[in-house]
Amino acid sequence: MRVVIDRERCQGAGMCVLTAPAVFDQSEEDGRVVVLDPEPAPALEAAVARAAQLCPNGVISLLGGSAASSAGAPTG
Repeated sequence: MRVVIDRERCQGAGMCVLTAPAVFDQSEEDGRVVVLDPEPAPALEAAVARAAQLCPNGVISLLGGSAASSAGAPTG
């Protein structure tokens, strides 16, 4: 799975960071999402897919991988 974000649409709600902290963080400058691991390990796929679902602005897209398929990729 590959994680792609649209930082311009991010409003910094932080749901992604709470759901998958190994993959997402928030910028100290503007509070927007930062991807720490654009190709997370398979063990993290479910958490990343959940983070994409929970994002209130739909800025997270998942490309390829099993969790992305079950989440209806691209999620965004």
